Amino acid sequence: MIIVCQKPLKKLKINGIALFPFIFVRKPEDKENNVLINHEKIHLRQQLELLIFFFYIFYVIEYYYHLFKLKDPYLAYKNISFEREAYAMESDLNYLKKRKLWRFWKYL
Repeated sequence: MIIVCQKPLKKLKINGIALFPFIFVRKPEDKENNVLINHEKIHLRQQLELLIFFFYIFYVIEYYYHLFKLKDPYLAYKNISFEREAYAMESDLNYLKKRKLWRFWKYL
């Protein structure tokens, strides 16, 4: 895992994004935000489990499924199984040590 502070994120409404093997954060101080970093580390694990490429395919499919169903981009994002797992467990800094394989399926 490599944490990078990226200026282009300043124009987006996100604080961080995981693009294997990197975690990009908006502000330098976000590197010290353990909850944000843990959230993004959960995404890195999910990406590895799905061989990276398939993670992005499923992520986009799930997003558009929820967007069509809910008609709200933010709610569509929040209902993606990968995001549901990451948000639910981001505060548990030991989660990745005990996380079972493909745990995001629980959040479908």
